This record gives sequence, structure tokens and C-alpha cells, in this order.
Amino acid sequence: MSLEANKELARRFIDEVFGGDKAAVDELVAEDFVPHSWGPMPPGREPLKQAIDRVYGGLSDHRMTIDDLIAEHDRVAIRLRSHARHTGTFMGIPATGREYEITETHVLRIRDGKVIEHWRDADMLGLMQQLGALPAPGARSEAEPAAAR
Repeated sequence: MSLEANKELARRFIDEVFGGDKAAVDELVAEDFVPHSWGPMPPGREPLKQAIDRVYGGLSDHRMTIDDLIAEHDRVAIRLRSHARHTGTFMGIPATGREYEITETHVLRIRDGKVIEHWRDADMLGLMQQLGALPAPGARSEAEPAAAR
């Protein structure tokens, strides 16, 4: 595939697969797909579909805005901003109703017109702070002694 075709496939993967379209997984993702960044997860399409269900069970109003898309050989790198509202249990955190926006970088490896591997790096500290699971920088804890305040 050409670099432009790889970039288009990567854009569709972000927009459709991460947009919650499980039918797009069958079209865009290889049967032996390997996720490298989501903790212990077996290879294949079905675990990816289950991950989509978990994410969309905890988030609504989800959108990803691509800022950069760079292709070389069989890899495409994507820099984006991810935004959602936390409306259900997500990553073990009960719904807060809060919105978040974080930056993420994704790298996809493409083989025969399908995404075969995926790596992701995201601002998880910023996510946890925005959801209230961790204090924001400079925030004081109620558990902090009064003398320290």
C-alpha cells in the first residue's frame, strides 16, 4: 500500500474503530491484531471489540481530533486530542460526570491493508486529574494537616 493509503487507513481506524464502530474492526483490523499498550489483552479482533464496549460503557460524547498523521514504510504515527464525558464506570472509577481532554500518540503497523499492531501513549496523569481520581497540580488535599496549608 502507498503511504497515503496507509494514512487513510489509520484515519479510519481512529475515526471508526475508536469511534465505537465494531463493524469497522472486521474491515480495518487484521485477525491476528496485537495491541501493545492496553495491559494484558490477547491478540485478535474480539478482544478489541470487548475493549470498545468497556470504553463506551464508561464514556459518552467521545471524540478524537487528529493533529498530526505521519507515515513511513508500514507504520503510521498519529498525534491527537481525545475528549469525553465520564458517565459510567471507566478504568474502575465510578462515573463523575466530568469531561476530560488529553493528548495521545498512536502508532499503527499495517500489513496487507489492515492494522496488525497498535501502540499508544496517552496523558493518563492528566486524565486521572481531570476525572478527580488524583489531585490536580497545586491542589491541596483535605487530609493535609491545617498547619501545612
